[in-house]
Amino acid sequence: MYGQTTVEAPSASPRLAAKSARWVGRVMSALVVAFLLFDGAIKAMMLEPAVEGSVRLGYPEGTVFGIGLALLVSTLLYAVPRTAFLGATLLTGYLGGAVATQVRVEDPWFLFPAFFGVLAWGGLFLRDERVRALVSR
Repeated sequence: MYGQTTVEAPSASPRLAAKSARWVGRVMSALVVAFLLFDGAIKAMMLEPAVEGSVRLGYPEGTVFGIGLALLVSTLLYAVPRTAFLGATLLTGYLGGAVATQVRVEDPWFLFPAFFGVLAWGGLFLRDERVRALVSR
């Protein structure tokens, strides 16, 4: 026993870990995209629940279409890998405004849009090595 060397099996290859992280990031991003596309679409279509909710939060009825359009464009930019960083940046602004609106009306769900912002950036971080490289500098 003494003098013998043992070789430990590698726990996980870095390539496999990177591939797994990419897939987790894609799933996280897909959840964000699905939810925000739905939210943007019902606002852009001026559906009654979206209009009523926006008016209840203090926004004039005439602004709901523009808010929905801005959300749709930002979300689509986020969904496309080439423009995902721009989309995430725009979504950060949009979701920050949503947090501010919720805080202003003293809604206890004010952390919900912040959670989606964290989920969006977390998904982008995991699926895009260029974003990871920016953070690791």
